Amino acid sequence: MRRATSLLLTGSYFTLALTFAILLWRNGGGWGAGVAALAGGLALCFTFHALISGVLSKTELQREVEVLRDAHRILMVQIQQVDDRMTQVLDRVVEDAQRRSDDVSGEIHRLEDMVHRMGQTLEDRFTPTSHRHRPEAAPLRRQSAVLLDTVREALAENRVDLYLQPIVSLPQRRTAFYEGFSRLRDESGRIIMPAEFMAIAEPEGLMSAVDNLLLFRCVQIVRRLAKTDKKIGIFCNISMTSLGDERFFPQFLDLLSDNKDLAGALIFELGQAAYEGRGATEARNMGKLADLGFRFSLDKITDLDLDFQDLARSDIKFLKVSAQVMHDLMAETQDGPVMRFLPDLAAQDYSALAGRYGIEMIVEKVESERQVVDSLELDITYGQGHLFGEPRAIRDTILAKTDPPTTFLRDRIREQRTMARA
Repeated sequence: MRRATSLLLTGSYFTLALTFAILLWRNGGGWGAGVAALAGGLALCFTFHALISGVLSKTELQREVEVLRDAHRILMVQIQQVDDRMTQVLDRVVEDAQRRSDDVSGEIHRLEDMVHRMGQTLEDRFTPTSHRHRPEAAPLRRQSAVLLDTVREALAENRVDLYLQPIVSLPQRRTAFYEGFSRLRDESGRIIMPAEFMAIAEPEGLMSAVDNLLLFRCVQIVRRLAKTDKKIGIFCNISMTSLGDERFFPQFLDLLSDNKDLAGALIFELGQAAYEGRGATEARNMGKLADLGFRFSLDKITDLDLDFQDLARSDIKFLKVSAQVMHDLMAETQDGPVMRFLPDLAAQDYSALAGRYGIEMIVEKVESERQVVDSLELDITYGQGHLFGEPRAIRDTILAKTDPPTTFLRDRIREQRTMARA
């Protein structure tokens, strides 16, 4: 467009100068005057055009400069806004980090207080009992006393290890949960299995201490997994002694109240016999945990003739049945396997029946592929056993990062033991 405009203006200038030259020539000015008039007119027109173009260019330049200035002002305003927002974000990050630090400090203080209280409880339980004054004639009695001292020493020295065994989904065999187990170690490092020390420790009231330490560590491991966004839950055994312990349970409930976000990842496990024999205090405390969103599981099941409505009211969400018990509770008929206690119910429909009440089945102690096939035929959701993975100890480095402070507990127990010997 600019080139066409220049041609039109040039043509207009030439026409104007030619008209002026012709008028001058026809009025007697002659050829010389006409040519001079033509040349002068063209020069005058182009000079005038140059002046007008310069003014217009300057005006356009000034307008562009103003536009740039406006854009610069807008950019500066936006930069200031971005800077203000970044400052706000940094302030929020600092505040959030400070709040998390305060939360962690508060949790550590609460754990220290709980360990202090548990230490007082353990002092009472570690006080030498009257068995020292009873005659120790039988070798079995002496062995029991030695084992009891070993258990006390293991607790005093914090030689309680946490083992985790995977629980997998079927048929994918992907790890969906873990179950936590406690193992004691003697001074030489030998592992003391639960079957070996439970019969000795339980009459002395020491199983509550073992359970409590296991509960603490399960909570801490779940918290550590949550920090890495691992959506895997942990089954943690809880005894009726712990649920009925008036000194331990309120403190433990306070800890869980401050960690309600772990409710979906921590499942408390009870034995069937213990659950069916629970008292009013234990049932009430189970309800308090359920109110916080925590779920329960039944294991050590020997009878599947269960009241699912009662289980649902108690927030029992999982049933653990060993593969052998599941097999023993079924009977073969012409129409296929059925449950012995309910012959009208096909065995493969039992899992669906439990599912109507929000309860999922877990087959445990799976040791062969044949048992896996049987479980799939029964439409069981999860499996656990040595076939899928043996219990493995959590490394000491991880426990060191998650354990509550135990120096006070160890010092108080050692002081008690020294006074007892004196």
